[in-house]
Order: sequence, then C-alpha cells, then structure tokens
Amino acid sequence: MTGPTDPPAVPDLDSGLSREEAIALRESFEDAEQERIRRTVAELLDLLGKAHTMAVLSEFAFAEGPLRFSDLEAELGVAPNTLSTRLRELNEAALLERDAYDEVPPRVEYTPTERAESLFPVFAHLHHWAIEHEL
Repeated sequence: MTGPTDPPAVPDLDSGLSREEAIALRESFEDAEQERIRRTVAELLDLLGKAHTMAVLSEFAFAEGPLRFSDLEAELGVAPNTLSTRLRELNEAALLERDAYDEVPPRVEYTPTERAESLFPVFAHLHHWAIEHEL
C-alpha cells in the first residue's frame, strides 16, 4: 500500500540549480501545486516590478536593523507618496513589519519579515552580477 508521496526537497536559493535541475524540480510537483507556484511567482514579480520596490527591499537586505520612512526617503530619493504606497504594499504582502510608536513626533520603523529575508540572497546575486556586468 502506498501513501501520498512526499513533496520533493526544495533546495536553498543559494544552491545554484542548473536550468535542467530547476525544470526537473518544477515538473516534480503535482499540476495544482505547479499552478499555485506559477501564480505566486507572477504575483511576486508584479509586486517587485513596481517602481522602487526592488530599491526599497534592497535597502533592507543590506541594512543592519529596522529602517524609518525618513531613512528610506533620504537614501532612495523616492517621492513620499510613492514610498508610502510601496511600504504599505510590502507590509500587506507580509514582507515588511510596521511598528508605530506612540511618541511625539510619531516614530514608525519597518523591519523585514522572514519571508522578505528569504528573498535577500536574490539581492546578493544581483549585486554580484552588477560587479561583473553593466547595462
């Protein structure tokens, strides 16, 4: 008697899968799971493709701790309304945690969640690529 099959082991992001290995991994999932993964990737790429989202997340990837709105605004030079929208979207996507303190003047800090931190190796790869290449 055979039970349900265990899902395949998913390697860490930094494991450096070849194209063929990535295809084999993707095809090892059931159709419904493949569709869920495709949908999630598409939603993530839609979010990351919005103006300044990658720059905001990159700041967190290399930050030593929480960041304030003013820190991000000064570093990135993003319009306040755009930055506010991106931070809200990243918070809603559970990639950033927003902590508001009852102080005068008000203080709000943003911290990456574990979900966001699991994306951070991508930024290391992108920066490594930029060291070797230019557009």
